[in-house]
Amino acid sequence: MPALEHAPQLTAAAASAAALELYGLHVTATALPSERDQNFKLSLPNGSAYVLKVANLNEAPALLEAENSVMQLLARCADTALAAKFPKLVSALSGQAIAQFKYNGASHSVRLITFLAGVPLATVKRQSAELLQDLGGTAAALDVVLAEFKPAAIHRKFVWDLAGAAGIIDAHAGLVRAPALQTLVRQLHANYLEHAQPLLAALPQQAIHGDLNDYNVLAGGGTDIQSRNQSVTGIVDFGDMLVSQRINELAVAAAYAVLGKADPLAAACHVARGYHRINPLSEAEIAVLFHLINARLCMSTCLAAYQQLQRPQDAYLSISQRAIQAALPQLAGIHPRFAHYMLRHACGLEPVPHTAHVVQWLRQNQSGFASVVEPDVRSARAEQFDLSVGSALLSGDERENAAGPLTERLFAQLRNTGASIGINGYDEARVFYTSAAFAGPSPLSETRTIHMAIDLTLPAGSALYAPLAGVLHGFVDAIDRLDYGPVIVLRHMADNTPFYTLYGHLSRESLAGLRVGQPVKRGERIGWIGAAPINGDWWPHVHFQIITDMLDIACNFNGSALASQREVWRSISPDPNLILGIPALSATTRPAAHATPALLASRNRHIGRNVSVSYRQPLQIVRGWMQHLYDETGRRYLDAYNNVPHVGHCHPRVVRAMQAQLAVLNTNTRYLQRQLAEYSEQLTARFPAQLSVCFFTASGSEANELAVRLARAHTRQQHLIVMEAAYHGHTSTLIDISPYKHDGPGGSGAPAWVHKTLVPDVYRGRFRAGTAAAGAQYAAHVGSIITQLQQQQHGLCGFISETCPSVAGQIMLPDGYLAEVYRLVRAAGGVCIADEVQTGFGRVG
Repeated sequence: MPALEHAPQLTAAAASAAALELYGLHVTATALPSERDQNFKLSLPNGSAYVLKVANLNEAPALLEAENSVMQLLARCADTALAAKFPKLVSALSGQAIAQFKYNGASHSVRLITFLAGVPLATVKRQSAELLQDLGGTAAALDVVLAEFKPAAIHRKFVWDLAGAAGIIDAHAGLVRAPALQTLVRQLHANYLEHAQPLLAALPQQAIHGDLNDYNVLAGGGTDIQSRNQSVTGIVDFGDMLVSQRINELAVAAAYAVLGKADPLAAACHVARGYHRINPLSEAEIAVLFHLINARLCMSTCLAAYQQLQRPQDAYLSISQRAIQAALPQLAGIHPRFAHYMLRHACGLEPVPHTAHVVQWLRQNQSGFASVVEPDVRSARAEQFDLSVGSALLSGDERENAAGPLTERLFAQLRNTGASIGINGYDEARVFYTSAAFAGPSPLSETRTIHMAIDLTLPAGSALYAPLAGVLHGFVDAIDRLDYGPVIVLRHMADNTPFYTLYGHLSRESLAGLRVGQPVKRGERIGWIGAAPINGDWWPHVHFQIITDMLDIACNFNGSALASQREVWRSISPDPNLILGIPALSATTRPAAHATPALLASRNRHIGRNVSVSYRQPLQIVRGWMQHLYDETGRRYLDAYNNVPHVGHCHPRVVRAMQAQLAVLNTNTRYLQRQLAEYSEQLTARFPAQLSVCFFTASGSEANELAVRLARAHTRQQHLIVMEAAYHGHTSTLIDISPYKHDGPGGSGAPAWVHKTLVPDVYRGRFRAGTAAAGAQYAAHVGSIITQLQQQQHGLCGFISETCPSVAGQIMLPDGYLAEVYRLVRAAGGVCIADEVQTGFGRVG
């Protein structure tokens, strides 16, 4: 790679001298990373900045002219937002776009461009879906402009042209020292040679940037933690520009976008979605995209190995290698056809191209299929079980969802309804997939919760039949707990298109005498429903699934999917009712009313906006159990936010006590009740003797409202002292005494009778932990308010505060504070109100 041998070697001082000589600028120069040329950031005293570009000594002048032309083209772009993302060319004092600067006896071609604000995408640790889609959209918009850019100089052979990946990898893969990494490179390269390279020649070609790596893309924008650096603000370095396949532009951008991601395929899909939205891709381009992403990373690995032999001290040449080496095993673990389906879905296409034909064929032939079980599922009385996340048939305690207790509940429901078959399950989110096989690579990863089959529940030993003719594709006894147990897969043909049916949770006898490839007739018995624990330790049922692509898996195919991949898996495994033909089951689409966006829209229409919804992407929570909440997809969240269920959501002891009392009586306090008297006695026994009378209310707001009314009745005064940032409830009076509310959005400030004292925060407040007697000093501020009220001839109603101010930040009050405040307030005739709505029940916020 001779270009590295002729890279310029200017110092920062020489770059500053060039800026003064050629452009009349007094600057401080700082070297920027580069491969074949040199770039310097030029900082001016007024805070503005430029970039000085020093070309490789062997760079063809026509290529530099082409780079200048494309920057000028983009500067004239009608889309001003797009134009702002690219540097502008600045002419030298001589008027030339390319100036010459002599250094160490050589003449260097020099250009000056504007400096773009932003940080390299590679340094942005949190890369949102919006940022990645913006990356794809920016690449697409750039390619739309470049489609008509056709200078002769960019029709060239170039080492980084992705179209030439095969030659680069073939030549240099042997230089990759780590044996495991070299094996991965060769494996991915073989897939590329088989599935992508033969298709490249027919794909559309045009001018492309060619190197949208994560150091040539700048991110910025936003002022808060969610939006900061979540937009593409700049694209730099047109030095790799050439004419190549259009899809290579997206492939390069996506290749670097997947680095450092827990889910690299999802990241690639976001970039593809953004690109396709602006510059639609053909199906053929999408078909090679995943292989091209892998090829770019393999090229980078091979070229880095080669270049490091030339310049072993140049760290920039291996700047991305650690991230690439981490990503390649992840990418190699993704089946290429599954990646293809995900990328098709990202571009708005049916994920599996042939699924539509299979579905149409099944619909046309459904009347001729045999029943999978006896009695016939199309005519038997069936009970639809709801085993979704929020179902009352399930417990939050996974022990209650084990095979034994769940079998009892389900078959009791069959007996109670007189049904002979239980049916349920397709596209249903479930919470009881708890084994490690369903989990992701990290504790924060999604788990597979979406059931892609229909379950037919019948007694163990019930026979199963092939609904249509086929051949035995595979069988296995998947013995791990919560796996299939014995499972059989049949292969069928929809005209010339193969598809498969899977039967899981069978008996071991079902596998006796089977051989792969044996023919199976329509209506032929193929096995029996198994019992726990042989059937994977489930209740007795058959898991019946249609599969349009086995993804080269012999038999034990996933029966559940990640919620984020739900639509792709609905294409891989379409609705089994296309074969079963159960009239009671709804169509394949999920009820739109249950979707989170529809629920949010309904809530906004019918519920006051002051009842706010948390999070930018609201959560639809359908179950709580102990310290966790579960959304409608079965995703589990640690509840470190809500303060009401301090013994855990749905604690079984609490639930049983509530159920028992509600089954007997739920009324009010106008009648004599033993429980009310007993609770009062037990509660007051924990208080000082002078606190012996209880008032019971239904909420914290009612309790604080009543406390204020009692204080006013006792003192015949109005004026109250409250803490800054306090929140005591949502009645009109309590909003008046809650600075968190009346000083916040929509508030009208404190009324004249409310007086705010300092929050006694020894960490952030006026008097810190190192201050002597901080508690006394904060209490003195309360005393000064009392003195001021007395000077104005106002009486004091009282003082109210939480004993652990929560909205203020979970403040532990300093020693002596409350004792002194209470002494001062009582001496002034006021009543002290301790708002212990939270702390009184063992909660701190």
